[in-house]
Amino acid sequence: MTYIYLGFVLFFGSHLYSMLLPASRDRLKAAMGENAFKGLFTVVSIIGVALLIYGYSQAWATGEGTAQIYDPPAWGRHVAMLLVLVGFILIAASHGKGNLRALVRNPMSIGIGLWALGHLLANGMKVDLWLFGPFLLLAVLDVILCTVRGKVPDFAPRSRSDIVAVIAGMVLYVVFLLLFHPYVLGVRVV
Repeated sequence: MTYIYLGFVLFFGSHLYSMLLPASRDRLKAAMGENAFKGLFTVVSIIGVALLIYGYSQAWATGEGTAQIYDPPAWGRHVAMLLVLVGFILIAASHGKGNLRALVRNPMSIGIGLWALGHLLANGMKVDLWLFGPFLLLAVLDVILCTVRGKVPDFAPRSRSDIVAVIAGMVLYVVFLLLFHPYVLGVRVV
C-alpha cells in the first residue's frame, strides 16, 4: 500500500494545491511560465497515477489491503458498469466543444466521480477505499468550487463533438474492461 500512499500524495496533493490555492498557483505559473508549470503539473500527476496503478496491482497480487471493509450491494457491480460507461463518455466530452460539455459544465470531474462511485459500489476492500474514495471526493470538491466560482464553458456547441465523445468513451470503456483491468491490474471484471 506504500505505493498507493505515495501516488495519493503526488496526484491529489498537486490537484488540491491547484484547486484550493488558485492565487498561489497563478503566482507559481507566472514565475515558471505557463508551459513549464503545466509540464511539471503533468509529470507529477502522471507519476502519481503510475504509483497508484502499481500500488493497486501490488495490493491485489500480494493480498495487502484486500481486507473487506464493507460488503457492496448485490446490484453494485451492475450499476458500476453503467456508471463507469457514462463516466468515460463524460471524460471524453470534456475534451470537445459539444452539447454534453455545455450541459454538464464540468464533465471531467463528474465523469471521474461516476467512475469512482461505480467502483466503490462494486468493491468494498481497503485498497478500493484508498484509491477510489479520494477520486470521488476530489471530483465533488472540484464541481463545488467551479460552481461557487461561476466557472462555465463558453463556446458554441457542436454535435460532432458529442458523437466523438460517445464513441471515444465507449472505446475507452472496452479497452479498460478487456485490456487494462486484466492485463495491467491483474483484476478481471467479466
